[in-house]
Amino acid sequence: MKNGRAYILGFQEIDKTKLTIVGGKGANLGELSRIEGVEVPEGFCVTTEAYSEITGSSNAFNGLLDHVSALKSEDRKGIRETSAQIRKGIEEIAIPEHITSEITRHLRQLGETNAYAVRSSATAEDLPTASFAGQQDTYLNIIGNDAILSHISKCWASLFTERAVMYRLQNGFDHRKVALSVVIQKMIFPDVAGIMFTADPVTSNRKVLSIDASFGLGEALVSGIVNADNYKVRDGRVISRNISAKKLAVFALEEGGTHQQEIGPEQQNVQALSDQEILALERIGRKIEAHFGSPQDIEWCLADGTFYIVQSRPITTLFPIPETDDEEMPRVYVSVGHQQMMTDAMKPLGLSFWLLTTRAPMRVAGGRLFIDITAMLATAAGRDTLLNVTLGKADPLIKDALTTIIDRGDFIKPDGQEISGNGQANKAAPAFNYQMLNEYEGPDAAAKAVSDLIRNNETSIEILKQNIRTKSGPKLFDFILEDIQELKRIAFDPQSFGALMTGINAAFWINEKMGEWLGEKSPADILAQSVPNNITSEMGLALLHVADVIRPYPEVIAYLQEVKNEDFLNELTQYNDGQQALDAINDYLNKYGMRCSGEIDITKTRWSEKPATLIPLILSNIKNFEPGAGDRKFEQGRQEALKKEKELLDRLKQLPDGEEKAKETKRMIDLVRNLSGYREYPKYAFISRYFVYKQALLKEAERLVEANVIQEKEDIYYLGFQELHEIVKTHQPDYGIINKRKADYQIYEKLTPPRVITSDGEIITGKYKREDLPADALVGLAVSSGIIEGRARVILSMEDAELEEGDILVTTFTDPSWTPLFVSVKGLVTEVGGLMTHGAVIAREYGLPAVVGVENATKLINDGQRIRVNGTDGYVEMC
Repeated sequence: MKNGRAYILGFQEIDKTKLTIVGGKGANLGELSRIEGVEVPEGFCVTTEAYSEITGSSNAFNGLLDHVSALKSEDRKGIRETSAQIRKGIEEIAIPEHITSEITRHLRQLGETNAYAVRSSATAEDLPTASFAGQQDTYLNIIGNDAILSHISKCWASLFTERAVMYRLQNGFDHRKVALSVVIQKMIFPDVAGIMFTADPVTSNRKVLSIDASFGLGEALVSGIVNADNYKVRDGRVISRNISAKKLAVFALEEGGTHQQEIGPEQQNVQALSDQEILALERIGRKIEAHFGSPQDIEWCLADGTFYIVQSRPITTLFPIPETDDEEMPRVYVSVGHQQMMTDAMKPLGLSFWLLTTRAPMRVAGGRLFIDITAMLATAAGRDTLLNVTLGKADPLIKDALTTIIDRGDFIKPDGQEISGNGQANKAAPAFNYQMLNEYEGPDAAAKAVSDLIRNNETSIEILKQNIRTKSGPKLFDFILEDIQELKRIAFDPQSFGALMTGINAAFWINEKMGEWLGEKSPADILAQSVPNNITSEMGLALLHVADVIRPYPEVIAYLQEVKNEDFLNELTQYNDGQQALDAINDYLNKYGMRCSGEIDITKTRWSEKPATLIPLILSNIKNFEPGAGDRKFEQGRQEALKKEKELLDRLKQLPDGEEKAKETKRMIDLVRNLSGYREYPKYAFISRYFVYKQALLKEAERLVEANVIQEKEDIYYLGFQELHEIVKTHQPDYGIINKRKADYQIYEKLTPPRVITSDGEIITGKYKREDLPADALVGLAVSSGIIEGRARVILSMEDAELEEGDILVTTFTDPSWTPLFVSVKGLVTEVGGLMTHGAVIAREYGLPAVVGVENATKLINDGQRIRVNGTDGYVEMC
């Protein structure tokens, strides 16, 4: 120690509070050393104080650090060259004598002639949120003081490997805030070594522990040089053994270093660990997991009958388990985001609002919502509804996953003992009739029913807007809670649900019967084109009308092409005919401005809050379409639907009982034409109400900022509704909670939510059961018939869209806010979706061939690549 700076700390002096000076690996080794019954090889850490001292005094190093910090993660050449210069510079810096003397003293205490492992331990490594595993160097079997000092410098330099620099750039870690400690640890020369995951790394099941084991040193297994056995353990029982042919092992040399050695044929297929040893290792793993409080990735070795632990880090890739009040009962959850076409993470206020407005038993995990379907799985009727009427009918991947669970039987209680959302046995609550086909008396009855529903909702929202203006403070929250009951009344109105399901089921009836009677595949897709009252498809066409207003005015267009700020609307009127453009945009926002990408999260920025989002779409419409394109597009779809209707009815009349078949089919076609457009309206009404709530809450947030209660308006997004209510009453926010949730949200954004997950954390993945597909085709769900070939545009954010007419849109998911893009494309491919989700409904409305549920489509299809979309049979081919 010099000037109060600790350069060396033994493992027994270290715990998690020393993270900033010994790094993640060092802190975890200190914690491991404190666990009774866990053997950790002796050692010490050269702290980050030493690294900071040798690098802080180097002007050359700091100049290169400025340069690498300015690089983009895509600049592979720049990263490679600059990181190599930094590494060379660090290795050339002499370690000061006062640091080398401390290292030598500690080596003398442990034994100077011993062999040591010299491992890097970065301060942004092995953290609960990012493991950085393997990004810095490790050196094994290093013998002698000079060799160890040399390898300490090599470890410091490895903080700037190309891979480590790129990872930090991609994940927003500041190079200057990352420092490196070096772990010096006595070598163990094991008979067997490997890795243990206390949660199954394949399925994420927290109750299944997975062990990889091979002969010799474990680093060889980590680096992929040797094959390993794999054992799975659950509840103290080995449930799986996969014995590999272990042809190679890596062993230590007496003079230092390591070498590869062939394993004799007689030993290659021998189980590396006995069952007794496997279970002993499992007990150690569970003890370590309990100490750290989360699933662990553990490096271990076995020497002379003793297990040694040389590292443990959190498994950072696991999706969190949905929260529940009942920890004991097994439960099954299905993703809400996959039904709502929004799989992004939601902020706490958004989650809170959705939970206030739903009637389903929902749980939160990883910033997403999940429905607890355990109760429905408890009865034969419930299982049939899930598989064949609701979730399974819309999404084959969910159906296959649920079928797997049902066939296994480990999450299903016997019929008659139905389980409620809170874990208590109860009788089933009355269920919706998802197969209803309502009768509407008279030729215009169905259309009138829809008009009445829309008018009643519009009236209700206008009353809400009037009444909420006078509310503030705690009374605003009471008012919103009261109005949410009105929202629920409208959302779950039997007449609304009846109209919606009748339109859907009439389409199913047509597809089924026309297939049976005429051999016609998915004719309802054409019959549903250009139907009335589809608020979402009208939204896309309405933006074409906005383009028509602006198109004649080149000065306005030139101004919009240069828009840089959110106040651009206020400046429009200074241009000739700018007022007309402003009126057209404002009229559009008045009707559709509550929409945005991810709109089910009330915290998301709406178009009315950021109108510039629409400008690229308007300019694209001006460029790609002639005046009147919206009206022509709608009329074209209407004529195609009428033509298909006539064709079907004429063919039916030629069949036995043809007149009767044609009459019944005509009734179903009328139901589709009059009711299927309403499918999109309930969500529009829901989001309209959300926006009114949001505007009122943001005004309340402004008051809190003015009163110095909160720092920023957007801080309220990281609070639940009731928590925000309490802060408005008390003026006492807890910024510890707010800041933690901000950090959590950044983690959740990077996670991919599963369709189906159990209370054990097990992710059940479904597969398509399809045959006779073209070789190398990407399989998905056919939702809008037709075949189209064109240029793929892989777009992950609507604001990044640069489309030309004839392009095929490829993206993760689309919600209603993506509809304006649909008017410019000829086909659709998404990773998420079902038969009745937004993208499918609007694709049919616009007559676009579409395939949804194509897993990893945005990674497997390259932007600009020519593809062929078969929306009739549900697959995508590369051309």
